[in-house]
Amino acid sequence: MARHERGFDSAQPVGTRVARGHTAYHAGLAAEDIVARAYVAAGYRLVADRWRGRRGEIDLIFSTAVGVVMVEVKASKSFASAAAHLTPAQITRLYATAEEYLATTPNGALTDVRFDVALVDQTGALDILENAFAA
Repeated sequence: MARHERGFDSAQPVGTRVARGHTAYHAGLAAEDIVARAYVAAGYRLVADRWRGRRGEIDLIFSTAVGVVMVEVKASKSFASAAAHLTPAQITRLYATAEEYLATTPNGALTDVRFDVALVDQTGALDILENAFAA
């Protein structure tokens, strides 16, 4: 089967896509590290990073004196473009995965939980949107 028949962009070599994928992966790890350091410096305790459930992944999970903070990290050239990468489908998956995680805690669904979105721009600057999904 030819490359173009499998959905590959024949104008872009496979190696280029792979390299971009590696770059994006490492940029994501670096962004998560920036965010984790900021939360820890603010007194939060990191309890899980890249926690995977059957329904998805939560980038960072912190504990506080009053509950749990779950953080979705988005990195891009600007804060606006990073925020634009958060889709309604991702938010739905985040809630479903949070339910799975909370089931592993002593208080389960009764645990106080907050969802934050942490945006990281290309310079490494950070903008944290606390309680980002509150109505």
